[in-house]
Amino acid sequence: MTARSMLKAGLLTTVLLAVPAFLATPALADPAAPRPARACFSLSDWDGWSAPNKDTLYLKVRNRDVYRVDLSHGTNQLTSPGVHLVSIIRGSDQVCHPIDLDLRVSDGFGFAMPIMAKTITRLTPEEIAALPKKDRP
Repeated sequence: MTARSMLKAGLLTTVLLAVPAFLATPALADPAAPRPARACFSLSDWDGWSAPNKDTLYLKVRNRDVYRVDLSHGTNQLTSPGVHLVSIIRGSDQVCHPIDLDLRVSDGFGFAMPIMAKTITRLTPEEIAALPKKDRP
């Protein structure tokens, strides 16, 4: 077998293995299948927040929805009384992904500690009802 025929055989094997995996992706498997709705919200619809611990935020949006924001590196300052959560808007104020949130915790004395969102999850009405009263935003 020549080097050229070995190269062709290797490429053919790669293509034969890649095509079924590509066709099995959800978008191509059934185009009529419903896609999950994106859980986006506008920062201008944000009504309040709470922090049950240093790594979790609950954001109240549109006075009825609650989003849980899990933080990469939280801070104990979140659970301190009198702190403010500051959101920096750059471009659109739509939040669909963790990267869309630019949050800082401020004690009101000039220093704002940046915090980074890891995940954003829209809670179901059942999950909201299950939150302890003291943790609800």
